[in-house]
Amino acid sequence: MRITAAVLESAGAPFTLQQLDLAEPGPDEVLVRVDSVGVCGTDLEFANFFPTPAVLGHEGSGVVEQVGARVTGVAVGDHVAMSFASCGECPLCLGGNPAYCRRFDAVNFAGRRPDGSSALSRDGAPVNGHFLGQSSFATHVVAPARAVVPVAKEIDLRVVGPFGCGFGTGAGAVLNVLRPEVGSSLVVFGAGAVGVAAILAARAAGCAVVAAVDVNAGKLDTARLLGATHGVHSAAGDPRELLAAIAPHGFDVAIDTTGREDVLRTAVEVLGPLGRCGVIGVGPSERMSFDWRSILNGRTVTGIIGGNSLPQVFLPKLLDLHAAGRFPVDRLITYFPFEQINEAVAAVRAGEVGKAVLTF
Repeated sequence: MRITAAVLESAGAPFTLQQLDLAEPGPDEVLVRVDSVGVCGTDLEFANFFPTPAVLGHEGSGVVEQVGARVTGVAVGDHVAMSFASCGECPLCLGGNPAYCRRFDAVNFAGRRPDGSSALSRDGAPVNGHFLGQSSFATHVVAPARAVVPVAKEIDLRVVGPFGCGFGTGAGAVLNVLRPEVGSSLVVFGAGAVGVAAILAARAAGCAVVAAVDVNAGKLDTARLLGATHGVHSAAGDPRELLAAIAPHGFDVAIDTTGREDVLRTAVEVLGPLGRCGVIGVGPSERMSFDWRSILNGRTVTGIIGGNSLPQVFLPKLLDLHAAGRFPVDRLITYFPFEQINEAVAAVRAGEVGKAVLTF
């Protein structure tokens, strides 16, 4: 079928809307008509090196229009959110940890299906896609059934998409991995959509002190409105000193969403004894380093992918929290028509919006 997609022609180039051909879903795939899709920092990072020409996008929601012959649990007409792909066969997938699938890179970042084919083509030539199981910067998507999560039809699909990555990643880091105790202290570095989702989850978990750290004053204001007890403008002074005034004995939990080596070093250094730091940011730094004494007193640093979630289980729980008013992430969203994808990307890069969502 013929679809419209935002195509990345070369690394770092703007997206261009083009007509592409989309193959029918395979036996274990579904065809989804995309209703909306979030713009995530991961899209922007991978736009610098993903094999081109390509279609990115991985926070999609929509309606199932066709299912493959072996697909169960998802039917035509279902409303769905889409999440990352996984092989479903390795011990980690079978053990309920698909975010750490042994073939995660191969099934999410190769630009092709596992058999080397692509569902996307242009004038008969394949176009790279299948980005994080979706490539949902498009009117329609062919996705693995494992990457699709049915949601109730009364839920606004325009809110749902970012639950599959950004919102789920931040909340899952708190609720699934770090699991702070009631009354504990937590600090989040980076008050974007992922960071605020972590803040909301921390409040839901009963943390007494929840600090947000950012260079953007507007983001700090939003973080405080949505549950942060403290906001620290890291350009206003040494954040370690500012945070020491909030938690004199160190924080119990820290989360880095920035992917910056200097920020992660600070996140580790502001922990108290036995403190835990979760690393969930994809950013500019390829390495991390800190003084060995920073972890000698029992501190730990843990990498977290996708909130360490089983999307079919965790995403509905988050939507229940949202329905109960305890996870109001819709207040972060700014909507853009799909045709304004480059304007949305620019707004995300400039820190002007919490979460940009493209609508069709």
